[in-house]
Amino acid sequence: MTRGRRALLILAIAVLGLIGLVAVAPSLFTSADPLQTDLAATLRAPSAAHPFGTDQSGRDVYARVIHGAARSVGIGLLATSLALVVGLIVGSLSGVAPRLVDTAAMRATDILLAFPEFLVALVVVAVLGPGPANVAVAVTIAAVPVYVRLARAQTRTLRTAEHVEAARILGVPAARALTRHVLPGVLGALSVLATIGIGSSILAAAGLSFLGLGPTEPTPEWGLMLAGGRNVLGQAWWVSVFPGAAITLTVIAATVVGRMLRARADGAAS
Repeated sequence: MTRGRRALLILAIAVLGLIGLVAVAPSLFTSADPLQTDLAATLRAPSAAHPFGTDQSGRDVYARVIHGAARSVGIGLLATSLALVVGLIVGSLSGVAPRLVDTAAMRATDILLAFPEFLVALVVVAVLGPGPANVAVAVTIAAVPVYVRLARAQTRTLRTAEHVEAARILGVPAARALTRHVLPGVLGALSVLATIGIGSSILAAAGLSFLGLGPTEPTPEWGLMLAGGRNVLGQAWWVSVFPGAAITLTVIAATVVGRMLRARADGAAS
């Protein structure tokens, strides 16, 4: 890895660490109440009192961005974690299942992969109804097929590896060989993919919130804040720009870390 790429990776990790700290301990960064309204201070430009300005209800945008990190990042992490677990289980079992079961599972996966992830998530949340929990479920379902495909491919590759074959020859049961010698390798590959997937999940969740299918007002959530400022963008750009910048920064940092980890994994495997 070149010095420039190493510096970029360190910067991206530092950004993710900062965003994680903001999500876990928002009180360290602001003491303002993100729900406190002040109609006498509506749509005020960024200033020393309000670094990111105020919105249509006079709420502090900086405080709302800080407190919104927990929900926006939390939904992305939850959806990615669930997709990883489901993909690991389904993909690994498909990789060792009889041909008929494997074919059925892969055809269902291919159907979901034929559509953009956001479209799948949009359809699912439209069926389930709006709300943060349903958004997380929708984003999970949309992301699962990619993890299933990778888990199946890794399982089929690792099950014929020399150390797995040696374990089978020594009398290790097939189930134990799968859990002890195959699944750890599959999980490693999925973890690298999940690092990139976190950014995609955060972006998808924010998109659904922007459409009014996620949390509702006055909940501080980046996608919802972005939608709330679109009608006053010409008059008060800060209402949408700062939560939009938070989404962009998080997604870029997660993508950079994920792609570099994947490049390193591919280099080690070659």
